[in-house]
Amino acid sequence: MTALPEPPGRLLTISEYAELGEDDRYRWELQEGNLVMSPSPSPRHMLVSGELRDQLTSQLPGSVRVVQDVDVDLQLTAADQPGWSRRPDLVVVDQVAVDRVETEGGLLRAAEVALVVEIVSPGSRRMDYVIKRGEYADAGIGHYWVVNPDRPVSLLAHHLAGDLGYADDGEVTGVYPTAEPYQLTITLDELA
Repeated sequence: MTALPEPPGRLLTISEYAELGEDDRYRWELQEGNLVMSPSPSPRHMLVSGELRDQLTSQLPGSVRVVQDVDVDLQLTAADQPGWSRRPDLVVVDQVAVDRVETEGGLLRAAEVALVVEIVSPGSRRMDYVIKRGEYADAGIGHYWVVNPDRPVSLLAHHLAGDLGYADDGEVTGVYPTAEPYQLTITLDELA
């Protein structure tokens, strides 16, 4: 995004949001057409994100990528309507989705995301556990993990459960083995 001297004063579509480009000073998200600024992550938050990215990358198939801090079009409205774009801490997508963005422009799409991960910050607890849980489920993202970096580090893994939205089996600490969306073993104690 380019530096935004003042908000546009109207609701934005996803394409209008994408046209803003990159901004290295602010972390913007689009919520029902409204630009929403989220706080910059702490160093510990970024360390947890990086270490989790490394664990995921080392276990995923070669055609699958883990992308940090990237915009995702949640595809909750028609293209000409005010949109929703979130910037999760990590997303897992096939390389073809990354290639599409490189060649066509735009944002990664919810339909392309196998897994989305949010790392809880002091100011994002309700957003991560409640609001984004509903939005990501509505967007049809199959798997959503919430990582709480407070000791002991914990992970709450959500999976789509039909009309119910997401279901989960409760928070885990220590080691999290899973077969969905990929065969993975996450060692939570090694995060930060």
